[in-house]
Amino acid sequence: MAIASSGAALAHLTPRPVQGLFGDNYLSFTGTGGTFAKQFLPEVYEKEVERYGNRTISGFLKMVGAEMPMASDEVVWSEQGRIHVAYDDAIIVAHNTTPNTLTMPANHLLKIGDTIVVSKGQVSLKCFVSNVVTTAVTVGCYTAADLQAINTSAGSNVTAVKVFVYGTEYKKGSEGLSGSIDAQFTQFSNKPIILRDRYSINGSDTAQIGWVEVTTEDGGDGFLWYLKSEHEARIRFEDQLEMAMIEAEKKATGSGISASGTGAGITGSEGLFAAISSRGLVYNDQVFETDAPTASPATGIAEFDNILKELDKQGSIEENMIFCGRTLSLGLDNMLSDQNRAFTAGSSYGVFNNEEDMALNLGFSGFRRGSYDFYKSDWKYLNDGTTRGLVADIEGVLVPAGTSTVYDQSLGKNISRPFLHVRYRASEADDRKNKSWITGSVGGNYTSDSDTMTVNFLSERCLCVQAANNFVLFKNPTA
Repeated sequence: MAIASSGAALAHLTPRPVQGLFGDNYLSFTGTGGTFAKQFLPEVYEKEVERYGNRTISGFLKMVGAEMPMASDEVVWSEQGRIHVAYDDAIIVAHNTTPNTLTMPANHLLKIGDTIVVSKGQVSLKCFVSNVVTTAVTVGCYTAADLQAINTSAGSNVTAVKVFVYGTEYKKGSEGLSGSIDAQFTQFSNKPIILRDRYSINGSDTAQIGWVEVTTEDGGDGFLWYLKSEHEARIRFEDQLEMAMIEAEKKATGSGISASGTGAGITGSEGLFAAISSRGLVYNDQVFETDAPTASPATGIAEFDNILKELDKQGSIEENMIFCGRTLSLGLDNMLSDQNRAFTAGSSYGVFNNEEDMALNLGFSGFRRGSYDFYKSDWKYLNDGTTRGLVADIEGVLVPAGTSTVYDQSLGKNISRPFLHVRYRASEADDRKNKSWITGSVGGNYTSDSDTMTVNFLSERCLCVQAANNFVLFKNPTA
């Protein structure tokens, strides 16, 4: 339809009460490239495309632990020591001297009258402790003249001899016992760190309304205005609350963090990975699956049995949870299916009461090996491309399912707590678990003359990893 005639523009336009196209209510575009299409708004999809799925990675600590308040700058707990006496770093002084002498570590607990086992490799001898002078322990063998069966090189010393006490023996009418053993314990502590973040928007942008239909990670569904960015800032901060508890490191002596300026007061904290690395078990050879079809299925399970043997030396906690990255998860699935290659679909049903319908989902959720039950779950934190999935050096973590009895100074009594739990600062005056507040002069909140609305986030917390010797960190040996 022509708008202009003989070069003269239409003198007027007639507005219409509805959004409809009529012959006298639309504009003409002139000039280079002018088209009628320019007068129309672009086609806009209101709903946001979820191309990364559920982006949040939090939830791990909620599944395996608990959160409890504290009122101090530091949390301290003690863990019991071993009840039996054993050493793996004793030294045999030349065996051709009779009786033989063992050089023990400083502050050892051997005493006169102890009966001990001295072992190297597959050879063991039972001995009687006849004298103790600081680290020099004189022993006599029950079934041999000396320790030659262990120390085969005459005149030389053998290192890394293992020794443990299995009993005592005294003659009739003996008296004057020497030495005593006090209960051993180890004390650990951790300090909370302060985490902060914020989201800020200026007043002008809050007046420009633009709605976006979203489906949020916490289950929300609907329309968000400019507060969508605030919502994502909050979710990101909550993720970081958990990530910090997993990744945190204590500031070491000689650290590159300056003690002045912005580095003043920075102490760090002990996160999950740091605690297991220093006090727990680290396994970096997890070849649990048999890759070659003709290979022995026992290869993979034998690798896993190495972990069981180590757990036997620790607390022997029956139920354990394995949180896996994708590689470890599939490796465990393949290891289990390798065990029953001759059966239907080559699958093991394990703790599923051997019911095929319960187990055949190509993703085992639990199995039993030896005297242990293991429950396996994927851990998104190890797979996400913006967290540990980017580095891929850690493939999983084994967490014991149980509680420890500790003395709570606030309650004044012993209580049971999960081996893994978070402590956050809180009192009657202020709860710093996960607090937020708004500052600025926008949105009905008038706290300053700044033409902004700022949402502040803060938390002060630390992670307590108790009995870390029962945890296992699976590391990627090729990363």
